[in-house]
Amino acid sequence: MCHPIHHFSSTIKISQRGFQIRHRSRATTHHCLVQSSKVEWSGASEATNCWSEKTVNRSQLVAAGGNDMKKKCLDKERDALLLIRAPLQDPHGTLSTWTADDHDCCNWSGVTCSNQTGHVTGLDMRFYGLGGEISHSLLNLTYLNHLDLSLNYFHGTIPTIIGSLTRLRYLNLGSNDFNGTIPRSIGSLTELNNLDLSSNSLYGTIPPEFGNLTNLQYLYLNSVGRCRVEKVEWLSHLSQLEVLVMDGVSLSKANHWVDAISSLPKLFDLSLDGCELSQVMYPYSSSFLNSSSSSISFLSLRNNNLTSSMYRWLSPLTTNNLLSLDLSGNMLDGIPKYFGNLCSLEYLGFYNNSAVVKFPDFLNNLFGCTSLTLQMLITRGSQFTGSLSDEIQKFASLESLYLSDNQLNGSISEKLWELPSLETVIISFNNLTVPSTYHLSNISYVKYLDLSSCKVGPRFPKWIQTLKNLTSLDLSNTGISDAIPLEFWDMWPSQLEYLNLSSNNISGKVPDLLSNFAYDSVIDLSSNSFHGPILNVPSTLSILNLSRNKFSGGISFICQIVDGFLSFLDLSHNSLTGQLPDCLWHFDQLEVLNLGHNNLFGRLPPSIGSLIQLQVLYVYDNNFSGELPLSLKNCTSLISLNLGANKFSGNVPVWIGESLTGLYVVILRSNNFFGTIPLQLCQLPNLQVLDLSMNNLHGSIPSCLSNLTSMLHQGGFSQDVYFQTTRGYATRAGRYVDHALIEWQGDEREFLNTLKLLKSIDLLDCPEFFNEYSIWRDSTAYW
Repeated sequence: MCHPIHHFSSTIKISQRGFQIRHRSRATTHHCLVQSSKVEWSGASEATNCWSEKTVNRSQLVAAGGNDMKKKCLDKERDALLLIRAPLQDPHGTLSTWTADDHDCCNWSGVTCSNQTGHVTGLDMRFYGLGGEISHSLLNLTYLNHLDLSLNYFHGTIPTIIGSLTRLRYLNLGSNDFNGTIPRSIGSLTELNNLDLSSNSLYGTIPPEFGNLTNLQYLYLNSVGRCRVEKVEWLSHLSQLEVLVMDGVSLSKANHWVDAISSLPKLFDLSLDGCELSQVMYPYSSSFLNSSSSSISFLSLRNNNLTSSMYRWLSPLTTNNLLSLDLSGNMLDGIPKYFGNLCSLEYLGFYNNSAVVKFPDFLNNLFGCTSLTLQMLITRGSQFTGSLSDEIQKFASLESLYLSDNQLNGSISEKLWELPSLETVIISFNNLTVPSTYHLSNISYVKYLDLSSCKVGPRFPKWIQTLKNLTSLDLSNTGISDAIPLEFWDMWPSQLEYLNLSSNNISGKVPDLLSNFAYDSVIDLSSNSFHGPILNVPSTLSILNLSRNKFSGGISFICQIVDGFLSFLDLSHNSLTGQLPDCLWHFDQLEVLNLGHNNLFGRLPPSIGSLIQLQVLYVYDNNFSGELPLSLKNCTSLISLNLGANKFSGNVPVWIGESLTGLYVVILRSNNFFGTIPLQLCQLPNLQVLDLSMNNLHGSIPSCLSNLTSMLHQGGFSQDVYFQTTRGYATRAGRYVDHALIEWQGDEREFLNTLKLLKSIDLLDCPEFFNEYSIWRDSTAYW
């Protein structure tokens, strides 16, 4: 039988010393000071915000001194600001201080003025949630040197008049909805040291006039739209450039781009992800190969379909200044031996490469001074073969190792666990064998360990208990068929953030779970052979999955989870008994509640109406009874309601159609409902599965059911149920795969991944029905 699947994935959070600087500068992680409803954040947003903060702080320091001599803003510039504000959409009222009644615009939000002259010198409106177009009244702010409109909803073209603001030193238009081409007039802003146009919908050629920006230090053109560079000579004029991020800009016709990059003496951060570099006919000139100096410390060339021929021109760009190198998402069949001589390299990204690589050879080519400095190695999702042998012990500085989703085999060397700095080991989804016994001579400092889908069993690996610093452990689907030692459950007092032992055959009782687990923790023991009652659980759980075991007894323990973090609770397919306790008001973040296939009884408690975030309610195959509580109508986020195979009674509530309008699944089959089918069910615009069979319903079948739009359209329900928790090294995200038992051509079938594609109405075995519509002749319809 197929079973519901809960997919967990990990999103790496770079947190190592050198790499944090690298990735913060490119804004791959966001620490936002102000919330924004806009989700398309990418590019240099954080970096430019960081520089913006520095600029603003300097201006504020100037403005803070000499208040006695401070001049008010000029009337002409105040009027210009009012004209700039007038057409803008400002839903959050962030420009509420911009009023004609306040004559000193220097006090307005986001406005900076010169103390000596009163001229407006800065506008910082990032994260303001503003919409509209840039006003030509900006021309009247002739002393403006700082303009930040990032992370808003500005649209239309970037006006050419922006090139008239020749005093600008900082210009950030990133993360908006600008379209059209990049105006050439920006090349007139020769005082600029920071330019950010990232995350927009621009197109066309990057203007060669950018070569006039000889004071530019930071240039962010990542995710700028469908833009290209055809000639790169202008780049070589930017002698002050330190950071260049052009992810997504096509360089396919940019011959000799490597020469231009190597001519920039101060460049330390270069990112050219997804720039179609493999299509460049002549990436470098013959004279370039004689160049040996490069100041680049952070280099990213991801997702360019590059082959190993690129190492010929990469060599002069990779000197001992290099701290971080990311070659992921290419077609590289290995690395050259000179990588072992990159004596400052701390981070190497080589994930999602499609060519087969022998891992022992890969490590051998890193031997040398690189093996002494490398702290993070990420090669997940590639085609690595071979073993994880004793050679790993040469990487004494290694802190994080990500080798998941490869084809590695053989035994994992115990030398791995003796690396003195190692904290993160993610080697899941390989054919690696993990010995049940290790004789570790040194204390291991590993905090995050993921061995899922490796060969660990059949014995439980007791050596895990020597990892005293563990906060995250994943041993799911590792072939363990054994009992867990009792001491395991209190080995890490208040320390574990994530424990996944699912999809094994682990037996025995689960003792008190209170000891091991930290704040906002995740416990997944599903699909094992645990038995006995569930005693105590942590009060701060965010995810609890105990499904498909042999647990018995009541479920009053859920009332101990009182801190409001629980987003996922699955206790299905056990032998649990008793009533559902009336303490559900604690669970206002709960998205999935699955209690199906147990022996629970009684009424659904009124507190179920507190589950305002609930999307899936599955209690199929229990002994629940009575009428549905009216409070259930408050669960307006529901998309799947499965109450089948119980003893519920009363009328089918009209509020299901009136209040729970997001439902695509309504299963009430095999209960004791009576009365007529409420017309309000026809108001459910997403309804695809309706099963009212095997009840005591009577009367006419509403003709409006034949007009349900979701039944008539091709395709299926598209909304997924995601839940996540961010702890330690990763954001762990789960996707709940909704499922249901459906009567199909005389047999009961369980639909899993295909449920959202199913179109079904089942009204069979409701003998009192009378209808005059031929479409309902068999009382069952399938699409």
